[in-house]
Amino acid sequence: MRDKRLLRTSVYHVFVILFGLLMIYPVIWMILSSFKLKSEILGSDAPLFPTTWVWQNYPDGWKGSGSVSFATFFKNSAIVSVLGTLGTVFSSAMVSYALARINFKGRKFWFTAMIMTMLLPGQVLMIPQYIIWNRLGAVGTFIPLVLPKFLGWPFFIYMMMQFIRGLPKELDEAAMIDGCNKYSIFSRIVLPLLGPSIITTIVISFYWIWDDYMGPLLYLSKPKLYTVSLAIKGFADAQGTNFGPMFAMSSLSLIPVFLLFLFFNRYLMDGVTAGSVKG
Repeated sequence: MRDKRLLRTSVYHVFVILFGLLMIYPVIWMILSSFKLKSEILGSDAPLFPTTWVWQNYPDGWKGSGSVSFATFFKNSAIVSVLGTLGTVFSSAMVSYALARINFKGRKFWFTAMIMTMLLPGQVLMIPQYIIWNRLGAVGTFIPLVLPKFLGWPFFIYMMMQFIRGLPKELDEAAMIDGCNKYSIFSRIVLPLLGPSIITTIVISFYWIWDDYMGPLLYLSKPKLYTVSLAIKGFADAQGTNFGPMFAMSSLSLIPVFLLFLFFNRYLMDGVTAGSVKG
């Protein structure tokens, strides 16, 4: 019995390791290609590891395009991602608390309307949203990329609602007996208990905003305002694609997301699964 269990465990771990390597192979290939010559990257029989390590791809890529370096692009992405993540966390937490705990007229209607917005493809909303921001004179700024995040994100609102519904209502009742109002209950009781769900929101929303390409492509026209995802596309033009520097900057763009995931990894699964279990 012990031998069968050991064999089953060994097979399981070998399968997981091989599957994990298969999943991260494109990332490994991109990082190694950032040290290759262009001829090695495009060659049909190109080896996985570079025959000659070209470190110059990173300084060349960091120069950016024109007079704008990648330091500016990283700064722009950091501004949009951090502000957008903060807006997503606070707005989604407040809306989810209202929908989960406060009985007000039309609550079911607004909850249904919010769920229906999750069913709409993003492509359907692009033109109407662009027309609105253009009439407001916000095209060409970070406002269309940041301000909507302060109005709630349906996916995270729903996730936090499930978490809040799992909290005992007796906590609210005890707080009201002690003289707390709805605002105090939210800020002093519910919000601290939302920790795992908030961390999950931070990690996922930061990744989505940092990796967003279509939004900056629609609303940003000046190179000095480009985000990293949009600036990387600048390595491809009519004269050809400079693959070495492009892969080098693509590899660097993974660092913020990787560090965030590494730091919050222990809390991430708790936040994803906590809302599915009733307290």
